[in-house]
Amino acid sequence: MADGQFRIGVLTLSDKGARGEREDESGRLLGEMVRGLGEILCYQVIPDEQVTISSMLKSWSDEQKLDLILTTGGTGLSPRDLTPQATATVLDYEIPGMAEAMRAASLKKTPHAMISRALVGVRGQTMIINLPGSPKGVKENLEVLLPALPHALAKLKGDPADCARP
Repeated sequence: MADGQFRIGVLTLSDKGARGEREDESGRLLGEMVRGLGEILCYQVIPDEQVTISSMLKSWSDEQKLDLILTTGGTGLSPRDLTPQATATVLDYEIPGMAEAMRAASLKKTPHAMISRALVGVRGQTMIINLPGSPKGVKENLEVLLPALPHALAKLKGDPADCARP
């Protein structure tokens, strides 16, 4: 699958955002950053509720058949940070190297990166990536993954080409 043809969803997890008390800057930034990968077909701001998050991830993967779901928010240690738990319940398998790459790059900028619990994994043929809730965190973390995403998504969709560069 060529660049620019992937089906993408952006899911913002924010109690205040869901109540209309906060503008979703991180979700908007995610949309801008992945514009070259494909089309944002699903976008939603929902509260930090584990069952709601899991249900949305399942629906977007299984029913909407998205190729990529990007979540923002809920990856820290606060009692309402439930995104990793919700994501873990729906994944078929994790892609630990991508989550590790985000944390490694972030650690060069802040020691707080080591408390991120963000997951990256796959459900069916959908890649799900948890990102921090701040625009700065979104930008810094997604920049690390962007160079690998077209290839990873193509492989996930069944691209038979060899992975080695000619």
